[in-house]
Amino acid sequence: MATKKVTYTYSEAMKRLESIVSKIEGNELDIDELGDNLKEAQKLIKFCKDKLYKTDQEIQKMLGNAEE
Repeated sequence: MATKKVTYTYSEAMKRLESIVSKIEGNELDIDELGDNLKEAQKLIKFCKDKLYKTDQEIQKMLGNAEE
């Protein structure tokens, strides 16, 4: 069975990540859910970091072009 790729906006990813962290801190997850949620959190963190990096690069490029 193929895995379905879920796409988020940055805001949606952050909200989902905050939800996962809240559940972990509140001990609301059993061991099976914990493992799955940690894997999802890792993917969300990577997505957010990549999005921030790409956005920063775009801003730097625009600022560089504006100075020329």
